[in-house]
Amino acid sequence: MTGQRHDVVCAVLIRHGQVLLAHRAATNDWYPDVWDLPGGHVESGETGMQALIRELREELGVSISEFDDPPVAELRLEDMTLRIWRVDTWLGEPRNQAPEEHDTVGWFDLAQLEELELASVDYLPLLRRLLE
Repeated sequence: MTGQRHDVVCAVLIRHGQVLLAHRAATNDWYPDVWDLPGGHVESGETGMQALIRELREELGVSISEFDDPPVAELRLEDMTLRIWRVDTWLGEPRNQAPEEHDTVGWFDLAQLEELELASVDYLPLLRRLLE
């Protein structure tokens, strides 16, 4: 741990009672070989919302313009602050556009989520609340 806190944003994309997750490649330095919410680091000069729009375009090829503000959750994990937004509408079909970071993406219902190795133990209670 470097002592530097990272500002990270991510989205819970929900469609037909399912949430979209990305499987982090086993070669990743951060959180390898787990299922994670799409998103990433806030760059210098960006707001969290601007970073989320950019990250979803880069990672999934989707455009978002409407999502809840404020975030549905803010988690403090090890050396990062993670803000999570719910996103129900977007343009484009989500697909893996960051194969160096994720080896696949997929849609999961609540029963399936309970069987996955998630990037944070805090995800399941949040996803349960958002899907029920």
